[in-house]
Amino acid sequence: MHNDSCFCITAVEGLSVTLGRNELLKDVGFSLNCGQLTAVIGRNGAGKTTLLRALMGQVPHRGTVKFTKHDGTPGPLSLGYVPQRVPLDPNSPTSVYDLCAASSSKYPVFLPGGVRRRVLYMLSAFGAEELIDRRLCELSGGEWQRVMLSVATTPTPELLILDEPQAGIDLAGMELLYEKIDELKKTQDMSVLMVSHDFSFLRKYADNILLLSHTILVRGTPDEVFESAEYKKLFGGT
Repeated sequence: MHNDSCFCITAVEGLSVTLGRNELLKDVGFSLNCGQLTAVIGRNGAGKTTLLRALMGQVPHRGTVKFTKHDGTPGPLSLGYVPQRVPLDPNSPTSVYDLCAASSSKYPVFLPGGVRRRVLYMLSAFGAEELIDRRLCELSGGEWQRVMLSVATTPTPELLILDEPQAGIDLAGMELLYEKIDELKKTQDMSVLMVSHDFSFLRKYADNILLLSHTILVRGTPDEVFESAEYKKLFGGT
């Protein structure tokens, strides 16, 4: 365990994204502490997915992203990413084993040995061992997310990014998903950044919330954000 007086932190400063004449993000700044879940909320088109893509280096941007380790020294930031459910060819033979083996091994996946054991171990963290031989196109929404979480957290990243991971999952599956993310942030001491529309779950599980509309309008605890005038103006309610 690390010294409680020191903690790792990802600091985002002055993050801006402009594509053509469109300013998608303007001067976005926030920090992410290890062991905490920060959720990004906002209306459609607010720049939520653009923010995630900028953090992963997938779109040109200005600003800085700095990671500080537990000992107070700067270090490289390792990322894990769980995307939204992507459309797959229903005739694709690609299996869960194929995906996990390719992402976790530097050796050809068809070689005999311990690759299958490693994949089973990866999947076991999310109770997904029974899915190992299933085709990806056959997975339900909840099964897809368990597999993708297995891939995204092997090896354990400093920052886990999730883009609406609850899409296509029923209520019971969503509760299990948030419970598992809550367990991950605590036991693996990672920062979690999630785009989500499930405000009732965020009240229960999020440590911090960023209300985004091309720039950050409000940031704080769930109660602080959901009770803010800016939130009520965007989403209504009292």
